[in-house]
Amino acid sequence: MDCIFCKIANKEIPSDIIYEDESLLVFKDINPLAPVHLLVVPKVHINSLNDISESNSSIVSKIFELIPQIAKEMKINETGYRVISNCGKDGDQTVEHLHYHILGGRKLDSSLG
Repeated sequence: MDCIFCKIANKEIPSDIIYEDESLLVFKDINPLAPVHLLVVPKVHINSLNDISESNSSIVSKIFELIPQIAKEMKINETGYRVISNCGKDGDQTVEHLHYHILGGRKLDSSLG
């Protein structure tokens, strides 16, 4: 499989990791759109939001339990932040691996989601 996020999760490609456990990885986006721009990625490959099912939805639950903790660590929890997941070509999903963007650290314009 030629998935860049799988390669990052497997440590084949370096990244600036903020958090890691047995099932999730959080790292800095290489093209940040805000002072804080992180990606939350399951280590198991799931193509997109369209591929979430009963068999893998527990990972999504874990992601949304982790996001507030990461926001607090990054000191954006009180001022606010945005969570985005792009799905499919028209949704501008550029990597076919489920991931969530956490953006914050400044007032975000509506054009970011």
